[in-house]
Amino acid sequence: MKWPDWTGRRVPSGDALYRRVVEIARNPDWYVRGEVPDTTDGRFDMVALVLALLLIRMEREDAAQYSVDVTERFIADMDGSLRQLGIGDPTVGKQVGHMVSALGGRLGAYRDALAGGEALRDALARNLYRGAGVDPIVLDWAEKEVRALCARLDATQYERLKAGVIT
Repeated sequence: MKWPDWTGRRVPSGDALYRRVVEIARNPDWYVRGEVPDTTDGRFDMVALVLALLLIRMEREDAAQYSVDVTERFIADMDGSLRQLGIGDPTVGKQVGHMVSALGGRLGAYRDALAGGEALRDALARNLYRGAGVDPIVLDWAEKEVRALCARLDATQYERLKAGVIT
């Protein structure tokens, strides 16, 4: 579903919420205090983390189409980012496919971890830090921040989420 923005252009539904996901993922604290590598991969890992947490929150709502809309914004963003990095047309689709698959894997891992299936810190170490050695104090900080973000998502009413507002 699309709606006009203030300029009259058609804007994909899910755009405001996806922009908020990226804003949270780009918070410098993740890269300074949380020691997430400030690289293309590290920034992708952060967007995938925040988007996965949002999609987990949205599973409680009758929000299948809106979840699809936000995910489509992620796909369009990843496609555009790869093109800006100079990745050519023949491989962009394949790379985006890998990124969507990685998002799906993280979604499952974080869903399980938040439901108590595995330790959240293990999922973070594997997916956010890609298995690299990370100081336990840093991992504690990241886990605390992820849980705080989950609490904020849980406390935000669905209509506000759709508008890109996270309490």
